[in-house]
Amino acid sequence: MSTIDWLVLFGTLLTIVGFGVYKTYGIRDMDSYIRGTGNMNWWTIGLSIMATQASAITFLSTPGQAYEDGMRFIQFYFGLPLAMIILSVTFLPMYYKLKVYTAYEFLEDRFDLKTRTLAAFLFLIQRGLAAGITIYAPSIILSTLLGWNLTFTNIFIGILVIIYTVSGGTKAVSITQKQQMGIMMGGMILAGILVIQMLPIQFNEALHVAGKMEKLNIVNFELDLGDRYNFWSGMTAAVFLFMSYFGTDQSQVQRYLTGSSLTQSRMGLMMNGLLKVPMQFIILFIGVMVFVFYQYFQPPVVFNKVQVEQLEQSAFREDYLLLQEEFTQAFKEKNQQLGNLLQAVEADDAAAIATAKTQIQAQAAYQEQVRKEVKELIVKNNPGAETRDTDYVFMRFVMDYLPTGVVGLLFAVIFSAAMSSTASELNALGSTTTIDLYRRSIVKKADQYHYLISSKLFTAFWGIFAILFATYATLFENLIQAVNLLGSLFYGTILGIFVVGFYMKWVKGNAVFIAAFLAEALILLIHYNNGGSILGIPIDIGFLWYNAIGCIAVMVFAALIQFSWRD
Repeated sequence: MSTIDWLVLFGTLLTIVGFGVYKTYGIRDMDSYIRGTGNMNWWTIGLSIMATQASAITFLSTPGQAYEDGMRFIQFYFGLPLAMIILSVTFLPMYYKLKVYTAYEFLEDRFDLKTRTLAAFLFLIQRGLAAGITIYAPSIILSTLLGWNLTFTNIFIGILVIIYTVSGGTKAVSITQKQQMGIMMGGMILAGILVIQMLPIQFNEALHVAGKMEKLNIVNFELDLGDRYNFWSGMTAAVFLFMSYFGTDQSQVQRYLTGSSLTQSRMGLMMNGLLKVPMQFIILFIGVMVFVFYQYFQPPVVFNKVQVEQLEQSAFREDYLLLQEEFTQAFKEKNQQLGNLLQAVEADDAAAIATAKTQIQAQAAYQEQVRKEVKELIVKNNPGAETRDTDYVFMRFVMDYLPTGVVGLLFAVIFSAAMSSTASELNALGSTTTIDLYRRSIVKKADQYHYLISSKLFTAFWGIFAILFATYATLFENLIQAVNLLGSLFYGTILGIFVVGFYMKWVKGNAVFIAAFLAEALILLIHYNNGGSILGIPIDIGFLWYNAIGCIAVMVFAALIQFSWRD
């Protein structure tokens, strides 16, 4: 990157950290530290909620996922508005009525201490690991693109977040997230405008190319439990995930408990429900436009530049160069067919469109085969290499084609996103550890200042834990799917406990406690055997369904146990 890009990047990051520390310096009591000042308006709450969910993984993986798989990931968010309505009507009023610091305090009031502790413990496991992934995900990409050491990148992101999160608590997280959301969406929209302007064809022609190459496949109504993203999973399984994430995950609950009133918190949630789908649509659409761009400007065989450079310096250099020539030839032939396709579309010649489309798909399949062979060479050269490169697509385009200054801004987008989501997670982890474990069960009678210091220390502890986990994490599948999978393993069980608490008034603490253990064991058993069978029954379901299965399992087990064992 140029000097201007580095100045833009570090200037943006240091300004955010400095602003967060400056605006919250001098907080002296636990209530202000955990709840903020309790006067946040609805749009600040809404932006904070969106920024918490919009991690760096969103901006790294989502465009790459659209490049590879089209727009269908948007279906994952179709159930979000419904989930926000349910939470606004049910969960929020109870939290405000009880004046809780954390969501898990409700469970002790409804059930007992052990149920509260279990839910808090499940949250700490899931969110503690997720905090490591939200640091690791951008670090492994950024360290490669910038030539930084991976461990240094993990530490750099982690330390920046720890500084202002430990200093100012919830208020520091919320007010910095407004600036971060502005940077993130402003940078992405600018990138989208630039890629459209750089296309050698008209915008409507770009849409035809994307559509004919099946990248605008927004909605799929086919019912397939093994398909991760379709309309039915988005409107059912994903609703369970969103209800658990926004209703029981302290990293989100803490965002809207800062509202000046129940109405302000509800409006903040609804703002998230209404704007999140368009936001994801924009990011996915940018990925599709990058795909169209690379139909006219030859893409790298593999988007991870470091792996290609290592291959060029290895014993497999000649094999790679031959494959590179084949890839280039296939690209040229496909490029010619794109011209034929657009001519056929303009002439409204269905037969010619079908012919051009078939030829384009054949060349695209051949290019993908060449890519596969290059990746096999990479693995031969380095058996430990991770060859899935879709997470590198967007930032490789940024570095190769966008102008000076914008490159630094887009890197600031990724770092800002990593900081915003990680800050919320560390803030929530520190609060939950202090309120639900330390103050409730370990040191029960101390003054407010003691618990304030404890919250800061626990926040710092979880920050260090996240950095260590990020340092030793391994990349699997697509990063955005990794986070959703991790959440889905636990969210269903946690949501089930809350649903029983809200709607099954006759179920007591012992029943739901045992039911939660059984449900979590069932989810882990299904996940371990997914793609195989259990007792001869074939298991092949998308991980989003874990949320629905876990929640329903807790409800069913709790009801059965309560009927057979009165406590």
